[in-house]
Amino acid sequence: MTETNKEESGKDGGSRKVIYAAILANLGIAVAKFIVAAITGSAAMLAEGIHSAVDTGNEFLLLVGERNSEKPPDKRHPFGYGKALYFWALLVALSVFSLGGGLSIYHGISALRHPEPLEDPMWNYVVLGVSACFEGYSWNVSRKALNKRRKPGASLWQTVHASKDASVFTVFIEDTAALLGLAIAAAGILLGHVFDSPYFDPAASVLIGLLLVGAAFALARETGALLVGEGIGTDATRRVCEILRDDPAIEDVGKLLSMQLGPDEVLLTAAVRFNRGMRIDEVEAAIERLEKAVAAVYPAIRHIYFESGALRSAMR
Repeated sequence: MTETNKEESGKDGGSRKVIYAAILANLGIAVAKFIVAAITGSAAMLAEGIHSAVDTGNEFLLLVGERNSEKPPDKRHPFGYGKALYFWALLVALSVFSLGGGLSIYHGISALRHPEPLEDPMWNYVVLGVSACFEGYSWNVSRKALNKRRKPGASLWQTVHASKDASVFTVFIEDTAALLGLAIAAAGILLGHVFDSPYFDPAASVLIGLLLVGAAFALARETGALLVGEGIGTDATRRVCEILRDDPAIEDVGKLLSMQLGPDEVLLTAAVRFNRGMRIDEVEAAIERLEKAVAAVYPAIRHIYFESGALRSAMR
């Protein structure tokens, strides 16, 4: 087989910036929510505090994944540690499901069974408003990072589904769930006081928990697909096939297999048939030319293997 390793295109630090913004926002919000929940006894506010605390811990898990994924290749991991980020992002999904969603649902059900008297909601609204500003800032940072890779006409969710950077789309999904959770918490507190009922607040806590469970499933689906070996997609594969087929040294192109090794690193194997009778130096020149042509369109494809049987047929 023949392999080419492209030089790293260089990250702009965008994913790390997204994580740091989320940590600063969630840490301050979590402290404020827990204080107000203790003062007012709001179950929805406590659920929101749990949510923000879990999100803060999750961002630190993503930082661990980022650092581990940057380790250079070694004998045990010849293709590097890029998939470590997907492993830690999957742990984040499990954390959101168990700690965020599970605790919020449990506390909400407990409060429904033993409702507490209503308290002055003023501080709840203040904290929810401030939280919305911080969460909105963090959400906007992740949205801008996603927009850098957004294709014309694609929605944000389609961009999340196509994204290979787990740090960015994890923070985006978490922040989206957080903003929706704030709206649910505010509605629960407001309805509780409008109807003078202690049940709306804990019901909001249950809804927030269910929202987090849904976010956890979305995260698990996206990160799980990348962890087990997601390819570059049908359109990209078709384009690479066209690049290979257009080269004058190529007689035919067979199966192309690809696997995402990290946010900006892809492994590609190509079964191609070179023109018969080519000299070894001509085959080598053709391979170098093909590597450059593919890298010009898809810089993330840093490892290309040409199937050895195709090479042998060219030199018969």
